[in-house]
Amino acid sequence: MNLIERLDKGPIICAEGYLFAMERRGYLSAGAFVPEVVLEHPEVVTQLHREFIRAGSDVVQAFTYYGHREKLRIIGKENLLEPLQKNALNIAKKTAKEFPQLNLMVCGDVANTNIYDPKDSSTLKQCQSMYEEQVLWAKEAGVDFIVAETINWVEEMKIALKAIKQENIIAVANFAIPRGDITRDGFSAEDACKIMEDLGADVVGLNCYRGPKMTMKLLNKVRDKVSCHVAGLPVPYRTTEEEPGFLNISDNDCDCIPGGNAFPVALDNLYCNRYEMAEFAKECKKKNINFIGICCGAEAHHVREMSIAIGKKPISMKYSPDMSKHFHHGTDNSLKKINREIKY
Repeated sequence: MNLIERLDKGPIICAEGYLFAMERRGYLSAGAFVPEVVLEHPEVVTQLHREFIRAGSDVVQAFTYYGHREKLRIIGKENLLEPLQKNALNIAKKTAKEFPQLNLMVCGDVANTNIYDPKDSSTLKQCQSMYEEQVLWAKEAGVDFIVAETINWVEEMKIALKAIKQENIIAVANFAIPRGDITRDGFSAEDACKIMEDLGADVVGLNCYRGPKMTMKLLNKVRDKVSCHVAGLPVPYRTTEEEPGFLNISDNDCDCIPGGNAFPVALDNLYCNRYEMAEFAKECKKKNINFIGICCGAEAHHVREMSIAIGKKPISMKYSPDMSKHFHHGTDNSLKKINREIKY
């Protein structure tokens, strides 16, 4: 079954967030956020894929996010573009084959180029070229679909979508909506998604920037506006009405963050726990938002709880918490009473 047939039958889980995960593990630098790790330490990428798969992700997303020409130009390594893209795709394909019983899907990924400028027509051609080369590499690798994501211009998303659809590949179009609840060219989330549906996107939705509550606020409107399948992949951080996105967010309980902005490496105090992400997944399922995932900041424990919340039984469910055996909080009769009575 292809992606749409799978979604017709019910929700799927898609784990993302590779950039943040690799930065925390010490394999790439925050700021530039270029995924050189797929060339320098492919075994680490493979292992993270495995962890997300075991936690219940139905999709293995090739780690090509931000591995595009502009990002590599900034760090002076454009020569790495093609090998980086191809290696990331190959890692995803090979890891998926390790779990033949799961019927996993592999997807390619194109992202915000950071060069689109509506006042400079030359940037439209540059965007087109960047998206087309990435889509062709993904097609060559035989991906099941391609996600265009974290794009906050409708016109840039149009370019990405066209590059995907002209190769007859299933397309997921996910916008990242900044403060003000509109795209950078002035469209509401629901209108932006409707435009993409009308242009041929198979799935439309939102990813990144916003935490689960601020994402769901906009997803409700998207779901009401479009007839195609809808995607929701928030970041696991507690963003608010005052600070709906995590790119400019403060931690009022900490006064030692350089510059005062918690993004991207001082977000710990704002982190969502696994149960908050599970509630988001439940709400998505209830509202027929069937492409369910998690973006920057994701870890396997989030993915597992989200998967369980929508009725799946992931491999790592075997290791779900069982506090009945804990020396202090447990209820098992074999535990020592003296350890259960004290208040620590």
